[in-house]
Amino acid sequence: MKLGLIAGNGRFPFLLLDAARAQGFAVVVAAIREETDPEIDQRAAADGHITVHWLSLGELSRLIEVFHKEGVEKAVMAGQVRHKQIFSSIRPDWRLAKLLLNLRTRNTDMLLGAVAKVLGDEGIELISSTAFLEPLLAEEGVLTETVAGGRAPDDEERKNIEYGLGVARALAGFDIGQTVVVAAQACVAVEAMEGTDAAIERAGQLMRSLEDDASGPASEPASTLERQLTVVKVAKPSQDMRFDVPVIGIDTIEAMVRAGASCLSVEAGRTLLFDRDSLLERAAQAGIAIVATPRGY
Repeated sequence: MKLGLIAGNGRFPFLLLDAARAQGFAVVVAAIREETDPEIDQRAAADGHITVHWLSLGELSRLIEVFHKEGVEKAVMAGQVRHKQIFSSIRPDWRLAKLLLNLRTRNTDMLLGAVAKVLGDEGIELISSTAFLEPLLAEEGVLTETVAGGRAPDDEERKNIEYGLGVARALAGFDIGQTVVVAAQACVAVEAMEGTDAAIERAGQLMRSLEDDASGPASEPASTLERQLTVVKVAKPSQDMRFDVPVIGIDTIEAMVRAGASCLSVEAGRTLLFDRDSLLERAAQAGIAIVATPRGY
């Protein structure tokens, strides 16, 4: 059987490609010129059961034509397409232009859901992107306690998580973003179109600016302004696991290190952890606690 793979950026498409091939699927990759890593061509050159077709954002009709020609009846989306690309760089063909005109709101959930319906109407079923990657979903508990030197969140971090979950879920409910950065039970930064790592970086910059403001002779001692940054990432209340699944990778941990963040909370069963062992080891090395909370916690 052939599987269609609509590939965005990052390592997600490659992980899914490996998993699908391990299960015996031939894979037809629809690579997005504005997003997909060119390395995908090298993978196809080394494996006769991988075929790559390059498309630009907005070429919905061509995507359908490619999948029909290749005999694809099931497809997955894997890898991020940056929100700002969707709503700025996109040059829609007639089919996508018609779809966009009929959207009630121009958010990613609405757009991708509409694309999924169009594909379904054309006999191409869009299935969950986690269908091949369930072992990578975060399980409930303190994840960093499973590696040497890892730790659990302290009391202050747990308070930040509890507060941050409420804010993040409200934010995700409006399809604005899925991540908030919290200090002393106050929201420092929220994710929007810039993405998780950029929101974390912005929070770190803000906290450093507060420290700079506190360094003058008339200011209170800097120690009283010290705060622990906690990153809280959630799935949307009605998360469609076919697309935009929450993902954490080593780049997120490095962004936390640069920002001075000490704790990360994700949702169990609805967040993918890429390069899990390396990710947890790096977090433990940096003194970062990672916990996966149950849905509805």
